[in-house]
Amino acid sequence: MNPIKEKSKSLENNFLPLKKMYPKSYNKAKTSPYTKTRVILMNGTEFESQWFMHNFARHCDEPEILAALAVVRRQEQQQQKRISCLKPLNESILETTIAYEQLAIDLTAVLARHETDENNIKALNFALLEDFDHLYRYANLLKMDKDEDADMLVGKYTEIMPGRPTIAEHRYPADDIKPHMNAQKADLYSKLVASTITAAEQQTMNYYMNIAQWYKNDLGRKLYAEIAMIEEAHVSQYESLKDPTLSWLEQWVMHEYCECWLYYSAYEDESNENIKKIWYDHFKMEVSHLKTATKLLKKFENKTFESVCGDGEFPNLLKLGGNKEYIRKVLASTVNLTADNTDCKKCYDYKDVKKIPDGHRYFDYQKFMSGEPEKNASHLVIEKAIQRLGQDYRYQDSEHPVKELRNRKQDNVKIARTK
Repeated sequence: MNPIKEKSKSLENNFLPLKKMYPKSYNKAKTSPYTKTRVILMNGTEFESQWFMHNFARHCDEPEILAALAVVRRQEQQQQKRISCLKPLNESILETTIAYEQLAIDLTAVLARHETDENNIKALNFALLEDFDHLYRYANLLKMDKDEDADMLVGKYTEIMPGRPTIAEHRYPADDIKPHMNAQKADLYSKLVASTITAAEQQTMNYYMNIAQWYKNDLGRKLYAEIAMIEEAHVSQYESLKDPTLSWLEQWVMHEYCECWLYYSAYEDESNENIKKIWYDHFKMEVSHLKTATKLLKKFENKTFESVCGDGEFPNLLKLGGNKEYIRKVLASTVNLTADNTDCKKCYDYKDVKKIPDGHRYFDYQKFMSGEPEKNASHLVIEKAIQRLGQDYRYQDSEHPVKELRNRKQDNVKIARTK
């Protein structure tokens, strides 16, 4: 499949009437958890498109480009509204949150499993364990506040148990920056990986930034606020992987190509027939958007579609699913890692927290941010669950791969954050 070779409507014929912007919502009790995660992913992809095109417009004084951005952006807004309304009215904040974290986990794992770029793989695996832990913390809050088992929401495709503890994830911000790829040399799949995971994590960050104040108790509000700070770190990490030397028009072409790839992947993977049609409709719209951006790239910079996307043939399509064994292997081998950019000769490194110097800024930042770890929301939610339930809430197929994280009656606040 090569989107640039697909037939499409003219740009002006892609607008949606208002009645099409409010589709039938999915049934939360019967819908596949991966349909729910695709809805979140594509919603985030459309937000990323909006964010990018508005920023492009603020750095552009060419009327023809500004006009095209305005038209495409309005159509992307319509797509976003259509997708967001697929979420049913009776799905709670926490139920949606569980889907967000399942997406973060299984999307990150499947991207890493098919990636060959070592820098991307390390970044994906590093953040994977942190989102995995977030699911565990939110699942315990769900069990306490709603008496609802998160394993049913994730369809038992994703295990629920501690990862790298959230309390250990507060790092000095500069340490989250990674070296960027060279877009002229990188595989097309690697460029799609960086674009996709940035959009997905940004959507999670935005959701938590805006939802925390609406939660109904203090502990929940504090937990969302704490985890939102980690999602900010993840967005900083992932966006740094992308090549910043590309022109605005080159970046626009890449954005549209990525959207084509994601919508076509969603269409091929979707089990809900109603939503499957929406994914295909949006794919065809994105083909038109891609062609628009490509024409402008040629006109104003004399660069071709191929200079950005190679031959344009889609690499492996994105297929969401369970990744239990892969996650267990990453947990067992990298749970103690932290990020370290302090050595200019070995920048952008990941190191075992036990092997970094005592005076490292990680420890200073930890002391400042966390203070007394036993009073942090990410720890308190587990302690309160243990008090109320007799042990923490988990869903795991077998014993935890990390010995220090097997105790279900005590939350470990030392692993991955102390020497």
